[in-house]
Amino acid sequence: MHCFLIASDCDLQCNVGELIVSVVLKTYMVRIFILLLFAGTASAAGDVSDNVRISSDVLGYDLQYRVYLPDSVNAQAKLPVMFVTDGPSYLSRGRMPLVLDRLIQEGEIDPIVVVFVDSRDPDNLQKNRRNAQFLCNSDYLNFYADELIPTIESNYPVADNREARGVIGMSFGATNAACFGLKGSNVFSRLGMLSPANHPVSDLLPAYEESPLLPLKIFLSTGKPNDNTEANRRFHKVLKDKGYNPEYVEVREGHNWDNWEPLLDDLLLFLYAQN
Repeated sequence: MHCFLIASDCDLQCNVGELIVSVVLKTYMVRIFILLLFAGTASAAGDVSDNVRISSDVLGYDLQYRVYLPDSVNAQAKLPVMFVTDGPSYLSRGRMPLVLDRLIQEGEIDPIVVVFVDSRDPDNLQKNRRNAQFLCNSDYLNFYADELIPTIESNYPVADNREARGVIGMSFGATNAACFGLKGSNVFSRLGMLSPANHPVSDLLPAYEESPLLPLKIFLSTGKPNDNTEANRRFHKVLKDKGYNPEYVEVREGHNWDNWEPLLDDLLLFLYAQN
């Protein structure tokens, strides 16, 4: 009996030892799998540059921007490019690079270069110039056409034609996109407008009504309640009556990032869906 107990103890110890080894091996394999998984994700992530400073003769002051480049870009590529006003908010609140990474990796949109433009004074970030820039300011459009776009085209693998260029924004930034479409359709072909706040530019909708139909692809959204809902419904009607075929979305959120962040993939899929 005593010998039987000793034999059982040995068998138990062996079985426990084998179990421990098995668990350790499985844990090790899971860790390797997780590391490989994250390594694969990291390799597919695009890169966002540090701030790049640009001096504008048109505006008479300096600005800054950051650039998103998709993963594994061929230096000879000619990619579409999208310009984003209020760029820092799209990076921090919208987490747009993650959305871009996912949609590009899944083959939902073409790889694109994205320029996140900062409306603030680079030397004093408390000084935001967006109100002066975004409300149909012709100088701001000329800054893009004559200074920023040539700079981007000289330094990044982007196409140099209007068909490849888009501009998006939210609130006054969306109003800016509407103005760029109207006044700069020779520069931009794709507009993304999240909750435009067009009231300071009272002649914007009449200008769309009176202008000829322009070659523009338009994404327009608004929230409800506590957003510019009725005004943007009128804007949508003006666009449709004119002959545009905008992608129009209403969401049950207010004038904030709870509204805009979930729409970024919809906007990108409409404007840059893979051909």
